[in-house]
Amino acid sequence: MLFLNTLGRLWVHFLQELGGMALLLAQAGLWLPRRPYRWRHFFRQLEFIGVKSFFIVVLTGLFTGMVLALQAYYGFRKFGGESLLGGAVALSMTRELGPVLTSLMVAARAGSAMAAELGAMKVTEQVDALLAMAVQPVHYLALPRLLAAVIMTPLLTVIAVYIGIVGGYFVGVILLDVNPGTFMQKMLEMVNSSDLYNGLFKSVIFGLLLALISCYEGLQAKGGAEGVGLVTTRAVVYSAISILIADYILTALLF
Repeated sequence: MLFLNTLGRLWVHFLQELGGMALLLAQAGLWLPRRPYRWRHFFRQLEFIGVKSFFIVVLTGLFTGMVLALQAYYGFRKFGGESLLGGAVALSMTRELGPVLTSLMVAARAGSAMAAELGAMKVTEQVDALLAMAVQPVHYLALPRLLAAVIMTPLLTVIAVYIGIVGGYFVGVILLDVNPGTFMQKMLEMVNSSDLYNGLFKSVIFGLLLALISCYEGLQAKGGAEGVGLVTTRAVVYSAISILIADYILTALLF
């Protein structure tokens, strides 16, 4: 009975969280075409989410491609398939590792900061002050972050995919002496434009999820500094779980 009670409470909490996020997304959609357009906040979020995440995304993409090439090479060598290395690296980075790892890094760096910033504003009653001045918090705070994440996550994914392929090329061709022409040929044969488009579509969904979860959790903060820390942790954990679940669902639908 205790187990069923616990399970029921978890299910109710999950539905409440899901419903709250759906309402936040609907409100953001309703406020999207309405003036005033807060361009300054929007461009600041573009810089914060995109430019300031550039280094960690490049580092992640580079070493992911290098490790992937190293592992794939020794696997392919067992049956003489070293020529497939370029295609395997490019396909893996384009379809899966690029969008997923980029989104996880953005969620850890930018999503946590969103939740902490909005949480601090909530517990210090700055959100209530906005309402008192007839400024809608969803329009002023959440919408620029949602749009910036949806735009910048795919752009960062493109960078991560490119850098990952460069890292795989370096390990495969320079360090492991794979034929460079074969590496490039197999990459072009195995990867087509639909793989890139599907990977970018995934990253758009992941960017929306991480920003939506981070904004929602931040706006639910209460209880002072402890509450801010709690919602920040929840935002990162929920974002990571949502990205991984959405990745499986999208992969099953797209591929």
